[in-house]
Amino acid sequence: MNRDNELWLAHLSSTGADQQAALSDLRVHLLRGLRVALAKRGNNNDAFLEDAVQESLLRILARLRQFEGRSQFLTWAMAIAIRVAMSEWRRQHWRNVSLDAVFADNDFIPESIADDVMGLDSQWEQQAVLDRMYRVIRTELTEKQRAALFAELKGMPMDEIARHLGSNRNAVYKLTHDARRRLKRGIEAAGYRAGDIHAAFAE
Repeated sequence: MNRDNELWLAHLSSTGADQQAALSDLRVHLLRGLRVALAKRGNNNDAFLEDAVQESLLRILARLRQFEGRSQFLTWAMAIAIRVAMSEWRRQHWRNVSLDAVFADNDFIPESIADDVMGLDSQWEQQAVLDRMYRVIRTELTEKQRAALFAELKGMPMDEIARHLGSNRNAVYKLTHDARRRLKRGIEAAGYRAGDIHAAFAE
């Protein structure tokens, strides 16, 4: 059945046959979309995709009132499904990775941060800022701050960092927040604009 935005909302908000039919059609759409979206990451495992779709359907139903109609309903639903799937993929990816393994390559600042240095006049100046960041991280942050910040910059989910540190999400957020502030102050003390390094200092 072809549904417009209003019909999707009406059917999913209802009970009985209309809702079940809409959920079934939406499930097929999300499964197909995720299979394509995650193909390059190798996330084609049927069990993984089915779990992601099931969780996505639950979230979509819970957030129907948040849909504002500025896009097609299926586009909005697919965006939720991709976020759910990627979040679960990251959890699975990092589940058995220790913080020691994260530090193993001794690369304290990922390349993504270097790519986000903006407003600097030369590659030499960019490298000077990054060198300063290395120094601050190694000498001015506590061991836990270094661990939490570095793991976060490497892409480890906050919940996994908390599990490795024997802590909780709020405590880890404060650790990384304080670490970023120290890092920012250290760079600004050297005369550079830390605010230009968006990846490192986004709140």
